[in-house]
Amino acid sequence: MPTREAPPAAVPEARVLRVPNIRAARRSDWTELLRFCVVGASGYLVNLVVFSLLVHAAGVHYLVAAVGAFVVAWTNNFVLNKFWTFQRHELSAVQQGARYLAVSLVALGLNLIVLELLVSAGSPEVPAQAIAIAVVMPVNFLLNRRWSFR
Repeated sequence: MPTREAPPAAVPEARVLRVPNIRAARRSDWTELLRFCVVGASGYLVNLVVFSLLVHAAGVHYLVAAVGAFVVAWTNNFVLNKFWTFQRHELSAVQQGARYLAVSLVALGLNLIVLELLVSAGSPEVPAQAIAIAVVMPVNFLLNRRWSFR
């Protein structure tokens, strides 16, 4: 008599990359998203202020300024997301920080691509940075929720 093989075990990486099912979202999922957006808004403001100061007051090239602004905003966002948004402490702060940095570097890479495209198309630097941050935010949230702070 033939036997059925057990289905293959779910690969954790596949869960990280799959599109979310909005209809299956719980109240706590929406609360996390709202908190992430609040933290993101604070990081967004920090990023734009630092970016503007570096570009306009210090005369730094906009791509270098974007990296400098990223470093300051990353620190702000990591602390707030770790202790307020996700409130998960299964991993050490160093492990979560390393994962958060990896996701943030992916987001930074995407941000720099969008920023360069917008500036090359004639958009002023600060509005282009504002748009680039907003474009990258959904990817940033999903990767952080599913991997950095799981």
